[in-house]
Amino acid sequence: MADTESELFNYTTGRFPAYRLRERRRVFNIPGLFKIIAEAIFRNPEKIVGFRKLAEGGLNRTFLVTFDAGPQLIARIPYPLLTPKAYALASEVATMNFLRSKGLPIPKIFAYSFISNNEAQTEYLLMDIYYAEDLKSLSGDSGIPLEGPFCVGPDVSIPLWYGRREQLDIFRGPYKDAKSVMVTAAEKELAYLDRFGSPRAPYQRLRREHYNYEKQSPSDHAENLYRYLRLAPSLVPDDDLSAFCIRHPDLSDSNIKVSKDSRGLRITSVLDWQHAAVLPLFLHASMPYVIQNEDEVSRSMVQPELPDAFDQLSEEDQEWERELLRRRLVHYPLQPEHSRVQQDPPQRPFRRRIFNHAMAPWEGETIKLRYAPIDMVLGWARFAKGDAPCPVVFTEDEKAAAEKLYRALAGAEKNERMLRDYAGYAEETWVPTAHYEKAKAFGQEMKRMTLEVGAQDEEMTEEAYAAIEANWPLDDMDEEELEEYK
Repeated sequence: MADTESELFNYTTGRFPAYRLRERRRVFNIPGLFKIIAEAIFRNPEKIVGFRKLAEGGLNRTFLVTFDAGPQLIARIPYPLLTPKAYALASEVATMNFLRSKGLPIPKIFAYSFISNNEAQTEYLLMDIYYAEDLKSLSGDSGIPLEGPFCVGPDVSIPLWYGRREQLDIFRGPYKDAKSVMVTAAEKELAYLDRFGSPRAPYQRLRREHYNYEKQSPSDHAENLYRYLRLAPSLVPDDDLSAFCIRHPDLSDSNIKVSKDSRGLRITSVLDWQHAAVLPLFLHASMPYVIQNEDEVSRSMVQPELPDAFDQLSEEDQEWERELLRRRLVHYPLQPEHSRVQQDPPQRPFRRRIFNHAMAPWEGETIKLRYAPIDMVLGWARFAKGDAPCPVVFTEDEKAAAEKLYRALAGAEKNERMLRDYAGYAEETWVPTAHYEKAKAFGQEMKRMTLEVGAQDEEMTEEAYAAIEANWPLDDMDEEELEEYK
């Protein structure tokens, strides 16, 4: 029997709250996996002399497999939290093979399974847009045909499937046109709210103070989704920016492998095509997150340089200016590639931003989907098709209330960033294993000091004190509460 506590089955790269670790626990049959691996490359499983965990990402765990005669390959196993598991895996496999057939440096796939009913007792990928035969076995539909065995199938973007959304019998593509993309995003969330919506507090605890620690009604978000749907047709550009294309979903440095030879740097492999989507260019065109730098200098497309008075700055300020220059220099060369999409006000990232707000799973807040439509209504002349009147109207009180809340929450986001920097944690309060005890002690000390100050405040009520204590952002979230957001 396998040691279920082995690092092969559990997340060990860093520390999460306990429920996050359980989401990343995947026990599988190692001898069964060895047999599958050996058969995929016509070898004997007894010739496998090495099997070790190579890396742990956000959704998958990868292993390095070594045979005695030298060949090595990668086995990748998804976490239970991956969604939509079967569609995402089938899509990724066919995407990778399609792009490889076009001459791109994509790893060869030896075998895969998007179901766990096999000897390994897990889904796997051996080294991701669909094979038509896989899509037909999943949904009974062959999608939009491409050349050879390939086709475009349903959109596997995570927000369309997250949590209980996977239970919804709704349209998720393939899309016939750009308007269909824009509308589907909101209709999905409306279907979710209709079936599963219930009052809930904002997921981000530092923001709850600005809602008086009260649960928010899903009807407010539904109202803003309907407003978005009335505006959506005017978000679609009339030019070739509506053409569909595929883009890598996570262009980070860890997914682009390079080598150096006499000709210089060369891309040898582009990895991790999981959740790649075929969408209109105006939704795909953006700077990769890893090199994105949205300060005023970068947006101005001016050649970046150090400030004139650099030599007079303190050592600490000089270090910061060097880091800013580094970010701007990485960002600057790619600006011309995006300038055509950015050149007109309506073609700036606003379309993508409001689309993402409409598509995002509801987490107890709707301010972003209230604020963005207000922006669009105020600048309606940039979006109007001909002389069409704006189909949405906001009162002055609604605009003022949204502005007030938006600015207050911007302050909460700043406080959250400061807390994150001081405690040293990342998304979902992830910390490196070696830093865990220190970060935990810091969080507890910060909570103690905050409550101590509150206890000395004569104007603080018992209810307010209890609310701060119950909503401390670095405490583990109750698992029943967590399930509300899925």
